[in-house]
Amino acid sequence: MMSVLYAVPALGVLALVYTWIRSGWVSRQDAGDDRMRTIAGYIADGAIAFLKAEYRVMVIFGLLASVFLFYLGSTGEKSSPVIVVAFLIGGVFSALAGFIGMKIATKANVRTAQAARTSLSKALNVSFSGGSVMGMGVAGLAVLGLGSLFIVFYQLFVVNRGGGANGIEMETALEVLTGFSLGAESIALFARVGGGIYTKAADVGADLVGKVEAGIPEDDPRNPATIADNVGDNVGDVAGMGADLFGSYVATILATMVLGREVVARGDQFEGLSPILLPMVIAAMGIVASLIGILCVRVKEGGNVQAALNLGNYVSVVVSGIASFFIIRWMLPTEDLLIRGVTFNAMNVFYAVVVGLIVGTLMSIITEYYTAMGKRPVLSIVRQSSTGHATTVIGGLAVGMESTVLPIIVLAAGIIFSYECAGLYGVAIAAAGMMATTAMQLAIDAFGPIADNAGGIAEMSELPKEVRERTDILDAVGNTTAATGKGFAIASAALTSLALFAAFMGTANITSIDISNARVLAGLFVGAMIPFIFSALAISAVGRAAMAMVQEVRRQFREIPGIMEGTGRPEYEKCVAISTQAAIREMMLPGAIALVVPVLVGFTMGPEVLGGTLAGVTVSGVLMAMFQSNAGGAWDNAKKSFEKGVMIDGVMQFKGSEAHKASVTGDTVGDPFKDTSGPSMNILIKLMSIVSLVIAPHIAAPERGVAQEPAAPATHVRAVMAPAPDAPVLVRR
Repeated sequence: MMSVLYAVPALGVLALVYTWIRSGWVSRQDAGDDRMRTIAGYIADGAIAFLKAEYRVMVIFGLLASVFLFYLGSTGEKSSPVIVVAFLIGGVFSALAGFIGMKIATKANVRTAQAARTSLSKALNVSFSGGSVMGMGVAGLAVLGLGSLFIVFYQLFVVNRGGGANGIEMETALEVLTGFSLGAESIALFARVGGGIYTKAADVGADLVGKVEAGIPEDDPRNPATIADNVGDNVGDVAGMGADLFGSYVATILATMVLGREVVARGDQFEGLSPILLPMVIAAMGIVASLIGILCVRVKEGGNVQAALNLGNYVSVVVSGIASFFIIRWMLPTEDLLIRGVTFNAMNVFYAVVVGLIVGTLMSIITEYYTAMGKRPVLSIVRQSSTGHATTVIGGLAVGMESTVLPIIVLAAGIIFSYECAGLYGVAIAAAGMMATTAMQLAIDAFGPIADNAGGIAEMSELPKEVRERTDILDAVGNTTAATGKGFAIASAALTSLALFAAFMGTANITSIDISNARVLAGLFVGAMIPFIFSALAISAVGRAAMAMVQEVRRQFREIPGIMEGTGRPEYEKCVAISTQAAIREMMLPGAIALVVPVLVGFTMGPEVLGGTLAGVTVSGVLMAMFQSNAGGAWDNAKKSFEKGVMIDGVMQFKGSEAHKASVTGDTVGDPFKDTSGPSMNILIKLMSIVSLVIAPHIAAPERGVAQEPAAPATHVRAVMAPAPDAPVLVRR
């Protein structure tokens, strides 16, 4: 058993070794001429300055949260003050994951631009290598941190106290380990919201004054906001996304482990621990599968970049599925397993993993359909742009709303099928299976902002036209991969939150949520409202910061001589400062909502009302995430369709036309949707679930049987979760 335990963090180390080697390779590539290096230096300095300011605020939050967690750990029977250690390590690892990605992205962008002077294939190699450093770094840190802490806490709370897999000692160990996920998700929320506000304030300001008013190209060096815009791509789409998926990765594994403790596994060669260890082993195996997929991404000059990335993704999914089959057959016992009245076997668990992999793949495909250029949804917005700004906005809103239908059907089917396979453990292990290829998914996602920055550097450095054409090819693919990455993140958040919700109910000793109870129904409505006020705060923050950015850019155009002629130097640093200050100031209130609401509801209204609140925020949050992310992505690619040239009613429309200007308005409206409030929904619903799971032992209802009848006091949750003697047992074959 111990060999399996140590293999998990060992594979995390393997991922970090790859990260170090590949990062060194990227750093050794040619960074271009002095002008390119100077511009890249501005971007890197701005990104580092923002992260330093953001991390200073996060340190203060971490200290305050640590005091609260120490108090909870000191007073709870099934907790320990050691949870503070796990919380701080989770926060540090989450911040480090974002920093690693941002650091390599600011190196890879200028080197991608220089590589594009040679060929498209070399530019893809550099940009995707930068993305793979991000992906493997996130997965490596997550697996290393979670695996190492589990070994320590297992020895400390289980072995040293003589406990077993299903006893109160294991419950304590997993409760303390929950602190690691809480730290990761807390940092991810601030990174996502703060980074999203930063990048969209700069982007909106640069577009409205530069493109619409001044009529200059995107990333034109005469635009004072263009450096801030490129900085934002790194702090929002790279560091923010890295912290986001790091949190999802950890939360999914942890929720499955908590539910795994409830599984009765007779004849288990791992002393009853196999259902607990399985999600960690699948995640560690996913690192190897992702590495194989990364090595398959190659493209020849003039080749299809999207097809190359899809090939790598599909290879990693298939390898992950095949490996899961052998791992599950090896680890789980041949006898039937039982959780909450549902009986299943090892093959049922494998089928649930396959369901998770299929759900993740379908979500990406559906998201690509609704956001990619040339597809019906984006073309419908393009056509409506010809009749003005208002119809462009209306068209994008309609596409975003329509785009929720198929993903929800896929998610609902995935939940039903995975539950039919292995009960609630099946739902959780399906999420773990989907998240197994996180390293590959994140590599594809992070490649996009690198390519986008490369195009900006090529424009500002006035490189030859063919260089920008090559970076534009990568950037167009990057826009699609960014959208599909958001679809994957939404799906993972939905399944993860459901697994966390099930774990919360078990830990809080509640077996159902009765919406006929007035308090529970009130909690349901309050929970459904939270994603709306959260989105309102995030979007308003972008609007206020963008107004300040617009005023600053207009001032510079008006007061600095020679900007439009190219002889005067814009004051880039002032625009960077506006975005930085706005992001740090505005991210606090949305973050506080996600952290404080579960604590207030749980301690004042009880676990069942908190369960209703979580149900409301999960359903509403998933829908809001899909709607906003897909609407924003569709608006963005409608605008890019005009930049490439698009046929409307038999007439070719290009950049600079009235229809293009309308599409810029749609893209501007969609910017905070797809890069600020939309992606933040994922972290909101996960973080509220994790906070609820952390406080669950302290607000738990009196232990009782599933039949809701008085029962003898139980010594641990196994007595609570076992079915009553006359309860039906569902058997999965």
